[in-house]
Amino acid sequence: MLDAYPDNRLGRFLLWLLAALVLTFLVLPTLVVIPLSFSGSNLLEFPPRSLSLRWYENFFGSGAWMAALRTSILLGVLTPMVAVPLGFLCCVGMNRLSGKASRAIYGYVLMPSILPGILLAIGLFFVLAKMKLIGTVAGVLIGHAVLAIPVVVIVLAPAVNRFDWAQVMAARSLGAGWFRGLAGIMVPQLRFSFLAAALMAFLTSLDEAVISIFVSGGANSTLPKLMFLSLRDQIDPTIAAISTLWTGFIIAIVLIVNTCQKS
Repeated sequence: MLDAYPDNRLGRFLLWLLAALVLTFLVLPTLVVIPLSFSGSNLLEFPPRSLSLRWYENFFGSGAWMAALRTSILLGVLTPMVAVPLGFLCCVGMNRLSGKASRAIYGYVLMPSILPGILLAIGLFFVLAKMKLIGTVAGVLIGHAVLAIPVVVIVLAPAVNRFDWAQVMAARSLGAGWFRGLAGIMVPQLRFSFLAAALMAFLTSLDEAVISIFVSGGANSTLPKLMFLSLRDQIDPTIAAISTLWTGFIIAIVLIVNTCQKS
């Protein structure tokens, strides 16, 4: 086959080369931040003239940064707890309806991920303002869940559609209700899909900045919002240290999940 197509190896080499260049372009900005976080200068400069841990000390010693970190971690844990059950029920409903109704619901659920973030943030601001939830953890949680539910649906929908519903029907014929059939039969078999959906919801919450800028505030400000404000008002090298820790934290979570899936 390779003799019949002599350019096959060259084509594969060029494809791999292009993939490597694209990957380098995407990863390089993240790798540049790491040495910046160890700079001893008061400014962001690359390469750093001197090495120091002062910006890590500044991060862990700052009450404002620590409060924002606690808020972000709390929201990251709560968001999957809200988004995954709602997204799962949405997937079940779409599977049971099928046809045009299912496609309409799917398009409606994905709208938050399609709309520009600034428009969604402005809309949520006015809605949450009337509910007096601006600046509260509950208000920010609603905003993060709105963004996380489409991600959860995208992850869970294929798994739900592949599931053999005859098992649930058999359980129902033996007296089990819908809740017991879904929770006792369906959920355990789709546990890895649920784990992936929860991880994506968690990362969506951690990375969200636009909605947090509009909705969070005061003691309930998130870490991405505080980082954005620090870049806007002044160039604080502490952001490089936070970005390095944030990247390492996310990579560790992904590796742990992959290990659990293989075990």
